[in-house]
Amino acid sequence: MRVLYSCLFYLLIPFILVRLIWRSIKAPAYRHRWGERFAFYNRKFARNVIWFHAVSVGEAESLFPLVRKIQQQHPDAKLLITTTTPTSSARVKAVMQESVEHVYLPYDIPCAVSRFMQSFKPRIAVIMETEIWPNLFACCGRNEVPLYIINARLSENSAGGYQKIPALIFPALAQVKLIATQTQDDAQRFVAIGAKTEAVRTLGNIKFDVEVSIDIIGQGLRLKADLFGGRFVWLIASTHTDEEAIFLEIYKEIKQKIPELLLVIVPRHPERFGEVKKLCEQHQLAVVMRTSGEACHQLVDVYLADTMGELKMLYAASDATFVGGSMVPVGGHNILEALAVGTPVLFGPYMANFKEIAQGVLRHEAAKQCQDKNEIISAIVELHADAAYRRSIVEKGKAFVRENQGAIVKIIDILNQDI
Repeated sequence: MRVLYSCLFYLLIPFILVRLIWRSIKAPAYRHRWGERFAFYNRKFARNVIWFHAVSVGEAESLFPLVRKIQQQHPDAKLLITTTTPTSSARVKAVMQESVEHVYLPYDIPCAVSRFMQSFKPRIAVIMETEIWPNLFACCGRNEVPLYIINARLSENSAGGYQKIPALIFPALAQVKLIATQTQDDAQRFVAIGAKTEAVRTLGNIKFDVEVSIDIIGQGLRLKADLFGGRFVWLIASTHTDEEAIFLEIYKEIKQKIPELLLVIVPRHPERFGEVKKLCEQHQLAVVMRTSGEACHQLVDVYLADTMGELKMLYAASDATFVGGSMVPVGGHNILEALAVGTPVLFGPYMANFKEIAQGVLRHEAAKQCQDKNEIISAIVELHADAAYRRSIVEKGKAFVRENQGAIVKIIDILNQDI
């Protein structure tokens, strides 16, 4: 079955490259470093590395605290972090700088995977969340590389898809030494698609172990004081196509009730910064870009964060936050960073990717889910009017995060067996 899978993958390569070119129209970084996607490198790297893989920005951000602790415990070890997207690549370089090696994960074709393994000779492989690559996993097995999937999650839909190809998935999962799942439901789904029961353990979600430095909080408070002029700041984080338009219309309505309201928008993808600016202007709203360095006088409606890696700081500068990807059927984004920073958190009805976190935070009354425009308006008006309520929901949010921390320590204890 894996031979057929590999043949199909080879046949799809031209279409994959066309897709990269298409994506590069909006995000030019997609047309660079193609060699890495086939494990062709223009220099030699350290070998015998501790290798971590995180697909995108969200997974990379969650991985950083674990990587830092590994570096503290093993200061002489060489570490490699692979990612898939240009934005996650840029984030790894910005946060970890020269302390780790970094390349794109190669495509799951036998020749590329073999070159990757020969280039880095990993002594342990740690894959974040739900990446199952048959050729890569088989290569780890052949080279006796202990393979872990950590912070693993598996939706019902994904599990159903994997169950349709057992001849491909069973052998891949047989190469995994341990799958550390976020929840018991995730564990059961991994067993259902072929993982051995003894190789699956529920250790919690490392996203709860978010790091928020005092410096970040201070930067946010200074930004609010210096550029936002004492206005009530409503942050919309990680927005997607068609989502900003919803909030711009809502902003116009709330503005009539809260004249000092300032809307801060942080698009999820950097290639959309210009698009969102034009959208704001089409709604006849005055926009200030973060990179301009300009202050937001009373006639400014929208502060557009056209930068990467500053979301925690912007959370600290806000009076209320709505985490996007949840008003359109994307599946939601991580709300834990916002809770940990200490801003009242709202989110929409589409939270399939963070179902358990959403349910837990609502049980603790530590955030508010808004089903439609009217509920968002009511929530913002209430938060603006009641400072005591804002403080209460912030403290409940921080407590919710604290109560669920500890997964990183458990995972490191297990990884240390092979490091």
